[in-house]
Amino acid sequence: MSCAQKKVVLITGCSSGIGLSLAVRLASDPGKNYKVYATMRDLEKKERLLESVKGLHRDTLDVLQMDVTDHSSVLRARDKVQEGHVDILVCNAGVGLMGPLELQEAEVMRSVLEVNLFGTLQTLQAFIPNMKSRREGHILVTGSTGGLHGLPFSEVYCASKFAIEGACESLAVLLQQFNVHVSLIECGPVNTNFLENLQKVELGDSSLDALDPLTRSLYQSFMMHCGSVFQNVAQDTEEIVKVFLEAIESPEPAFRYYTSEAAHPLVKLKTTRLDGLDYIREIGKITFPQDQEESQQDRV
Repeated sequence: MSCAQKKVVLITGCSSGIGLSLAVRLASDPGKNYKVYATMRDLEKKERLLESVKGLHRDTLDVLQMDVTDHSSVLRARDKVQEGHVDILVCNAGVGLMGPLELQEAEVMRSVLEVNLFGTLQTLQAFIPNMKSRREGHILVTGSTGGLHGLPFSEVYCASKFAIEGACESLAVLLQQFNVHVSLIECGPVNTNFLENLQKVELGDSSLDALDPLTRSLYQSFMMHCGSVFQNVAQDTEEIVKVFLEAIESPEPAFRYYTSEAAHPLVKLKTTRLDGLDYIREIGKITFPQDQEESQQDRV
């Protein structure tokens, strides 16, 4: 396939995890159907990506510096796309935050919103006008089940992901008029270094001493629950990449893709029982099972 026929793909957050795996997969496409611009904030982290493609894909992969929180950085990366346009934009850069809300510093909360929300919006601002003018394009955003339903001790992270859901739904309504598709890839726990890089209050942190005993106990239960979830049900990145490929290769992409069916019951519960109480109780049972049992015993 000639360079003119290749689909031009730009992906944010490619230093590790989903972004890296997707960039490698598309750049390694046997038919060379894609030209991939893999972007990351810190180019010193590009070695893992380059090692994964082993230098065999110089005609299908370029690595660009791009900090989604820096508007000028986003524009510089956009202007380095040799083809002058992007057919497929993947907004994947994101960070996590976990811990009791009372202990979160304003600057840390702001940084999560800067990356997950404003970083995504700034990226969309930069690339949407060209897609509109060309009357074609596909935007894929790495979503999260934390954007579909709330999780305790994840208020700031969920707030950022809930906001992305609203932004993407709003854009999808508009951009269908321009033949531009928007797809959210809703991921649950994934076996990446996301959990390692997650900003969180550690269980032994002295700041927890400022909390009431019940909150400390519930946080400990939640952290144990998260460890169990990541150990037992987290998906490999290759499973996630397959869902991205399904969306990318579809002639009529859906708005929302789920990487796992595990989220379906909770999403249905939330949308069918409109008062919200059944969902709140169910999440409590799932995330604090031991505390639920003790509470019931106390009542007996």
